[in-house]
Amino acid sequence: MNSAKAVPYLLLFLFLFIKVSAFRMLIFDTKSIGHIAFVEFPVWALLLAIGLLIFKKHRWLTVWIYSFLVSGIFFAVTLYSRYYTTIPSYYDLQQTTQSSTVGTTILLLINPLDFLFFSDLILLAIIGRRWRRLPRTNALKYAVIGFLVISAITTAYAIKQPIIDISYFAKENGYAQSQLVQMYQQTTEKAHASSTELSPKKLEELKGNEFIPVHSHENFGLAEGRHLFVVQVESMQNFVVGKSLDGQEITPNINALLDESAYFSNVFQQIGAGTTSDAEWIANTGLYTEGMVPIVNQLNGDKVPSLAYALKDKGYGSATYHADDIEFWNRDVLYPALGFDEVFSIEDMPDIKQVGFGPADEVLFDFALDELPRQLKTYDRIYSNIVMMTSHTPFLMPEKMQYLNLPKEYEDTHVGNYLQAVRYADEQVGVFIQELKDQGLFDESLIVIFGDHSGIHGSPLSLEDEVLLNDFLGHPYSLKERYTVPLVMTGGGLFEGTEMKRLGGQVDIMPTVLALLGIEYDHPLMGHNLFQYEKNLLGMRYYMPGGSFIQSEQLYKAPGAKLPDMLYDLKTMEKRGKNSETKKHIRDVQVILEYGDSLLKPYIQD
Repeated sequence: MNSAKAVPYLLLFLFLFIKVSAFRMLIFDTKSIGHIAFVEFPVWALLLAIGLLIFKKHRWLTVWIYSFLVSGIFFAVTLYSRYYTTIPSYYDLQQTTQSSTVGTTILLLINPLDFLFFSDLILLAIIGRRWRRLPRTNALKYAVIGFLVISAITTAYAIKQPIIDISYFAKENGYAQSQLVQMYQQTTEKAHASSTELSPKKLEELKGNEFIPVHSHENFGLAEGRHLFVVQVESMQNFVVGKSLDGQEITPNINALLDESAYFSNVFQQIGAGTTSDAEWIANTGLYTEGMVPIVNQLNGDKVPSLAYALKDKGYGSATYHADDIEFWNRDVLYPALGFDEVFSIEDMPDIKQVGFGPADEVLFDFALDELPRQLKTYDRIYSNIVMMTSHTPFLMPEKMQYLNLPKEYEDTHVGNYLQAVRYADEQVGVFIQELKDQGLFDESLIVIFGDHSGIHGSPLSLEDEVLLNDFLGHPYSLKERYTVPLVMTGGGLFEGTEMKRLGGQVDIMPTVLALLGIEYDHPLMGHNLFQYEKNLLGMRYYMPGGSFIQSEQLYKAPGAKLPDMLYDLKTMEKRGKNSETKKHIRDVQVILEYGDSLLKPYIQD
């Protein structure tokens, strides 16, 4: 074998090794060259070597295409992890075209140094001038065999490990292997939970409560016979409620509404990769999502036990409103599966006042209100599910829709833009509530308002933004501020300015609503009636590492790609040392999540 013929190939694999090393160090803070060389690198090198063997007549073209694809993957993963603080799966990388505002969001995430992933293309051009044709050599065959053996060993080992958190799994077993294992598990259905079953009694015991049948709950039937309006507010976090900036309330309308509402101020988001659509799923089914894959993209089209179906049996007609493309996040599959009688999307609403995705929220509410008279004649009672959208990242509001006079230091900042967008959303909620009162429907309805997920997170937050948040809050921005969303339940004569500080999650919305409406539900629910139970134990996937939990006294963040595990006192968010209770909660929340996964199996694709 002529060793000179192997030189250009050695350079190609060296460039690839450097790129893989840079990726590992950036995403996982990995500094072990040995781990990179024997765990992460062989899979990437194997794919390149196989390509060079197969495409003998077009080896340089193969090198260029492969290098560009790998650079593109690393670039995309970097931006994704910078925003979501977790790594994406192969499935997530296919979803980059889902959002019409993705281009604007990407501009907020990019660091010019990210383009260094493509710098090896310049080096390839240089050695391409030296070796215009890559020589034939048996070294490629030996390279394939060597990389194949190492990759097979590491992948076989990875397949035997449980994926509790994908970022931590990828750090330990390799990013490429993590994708291969995910695909393997989805193919063999190992990604789904076993036939774990929990009775309602056992589920409440795991949460720390004594089970009480729903018909015996103190507030059971409090809102029986009323219409139901559920308003899902885009990106609204709980920390804005009751806060002011230079004497200007961020949510004046919601603040005023609290005097005649039950306000749950300690409710955590539980969404996964499907973000807003996951929040719709959870609120309308009382079930968890799988986390890494948007649940809406897995549905097999079968009927899903839901809030709409439960209400249909009581004479309710249901309608859902969202001023976006019906195919976005597969809502054309989701809404029929959830049993909505009427579905309204961007195709049905006036094409005016466009902001971001589509018509502004004021157009959405006007449309929904215009449909009410007909629906009130058609159905005995109505359930309206209204999904707001204007306050979506990157929170760039037209001047006419800006209600806050921001201090100079807040202007053109991510935090300032967010507060402005939330203030607009609050205004539209206020107008809608007032219209219901004017029509005499407020006293005949149960109205539920909740935030779908956090808006302030990830790399769009600059150091300047962090300073502003600290100033706005009066303390550093914590995980609790990031993950808590407001949940407000109101209606004429139902509540008297009650703030509930007990722990809740989005899975608790549907059980609480059903209890208020006096409906006993025959299907399993992961949540419970927030008015009845004091304790809770919540699982969260995707936005916190797998194995994390939120419990009435503790918040545990499991180890992730870069950071070690951490336990916080939920009330003060001060760090605490792990104890026997922590270990028990880790085990219990895993049981809960496995049960949640088992409940999903009938409704998702094989």
